Order: sequence, then structure tokens, then C-alpha cells
Amino acid sequence: MIGARVRGREDEWTDLMRSANAGDNAAYHRLLKAVTPVLRAGARRGLARAGQPVDQSEDIVQDILFAVHLKRHTWDPNAPFAPWLFAIARNKLIDALRRRGRRIFVNIDDFSETLAGAPVEESVPASEVTTHLNGLPKRQRDVLQSIAVDSASIKETAAKLSMTEGAVRVALHRGLTGLASKLRKE
Repeated sequence: MIGARVRGREDEWTDLMRSANAGDNAAYHRLLKAVTPVLRAGARRGLARAGQPVDQSEDIVQDILFAVHLKRHTWDPNAPFAPWLFAIARNKLIDALRRRGRRIFVNIDDFSETLAGAPVEESVPASEVTTHLNGLPKRQRDVLQSIAVDSASIKETAAKLSMTEGAVRVALHRGLTGLASKLRKE
């Protein structure tokens, strides 16, 4: 929703953008100067709502202004400017939040009792897994050995076994499915 402060300036911003796109650099400068405080407040509010520190708001504002500059030729001069601007602002805020990831800080002392738990018992003995692994087709067994036991990547496994990466993924999936199926039957 557009606030009262913006609603009153929307026509002015639209006129300034039309003039700016027609080559009036002074109008473009006035437009950017007018929208920056609104964008800054929106970025701070969006970060706060997402539970993120607001210290990155200036970076988001710069990203928005840069996108406006690069994409200003795509704005329809017959449409109001504010919705176009706020769509860019929303997308840049979302991009920034995605880049930061969801970070939740928890004091480790709150969980000290649960960290030092008893070791988990094996649900299936290793010898049994080996027996079932040996029952898989050679290609699947080799791929599982390379990735799960030797900790090789899919790319390294493909090179080592003269396979494509896609074929390695298929063999890995089939091998894991077959192994899981055999272990479930017991």
C-alpha cells in the first residue's frame, strides 16, 4: 500500500520520470533525490519485518537506484511511476534477503545439555550393508563406493569411471534406491 506521503508525490514523480527519460538530467536528479528517503525507509522496514538487521538498507537502496537507472527505458510513460519503482524495490529487497539467507542466532549455552548425548547405535550392521552393496550391479556399486565411501564428487566419479555426470547421478540414485529396498526387506 502506498503511504499518504507517497500518494501526494506520485504525480510529481511520474512527471519527473517522463522529463528524465526525455533527456532532462536535472529532473532525473530531483527524482532520485525525492525517492531515496522513501526507498531507504522501505528497505529498513522490510529488513526489520524479516528479522534482519537494518544495517544493509543503504546497499539495498543503491541496488534499487542502480536498477532504476539501468531499466528506466522499460518504464511505460503512460503509467504511474511509483508502482514500477516499488516493484523494483520489492524485488531488490527479496534478492538481498535471499543472498543473506535466513540467519537465526541462538546461544549455544541454551542447548549444552542436549549436545553431549549418547552415541547413536547402528540400525544395520556394516557387514550387512556391505553384503547388500555387493549384491548391486557393478556400475551402481562402483558409483556408491566412489561417492559414499571414498567421498569423491560426481564429477570426479564420472572421470574415474569414464561415465557422464548424468549417468553417475542415475547410477547413484538407482544404487541408493536398490540398497534401501534391500535393507527395508529385513
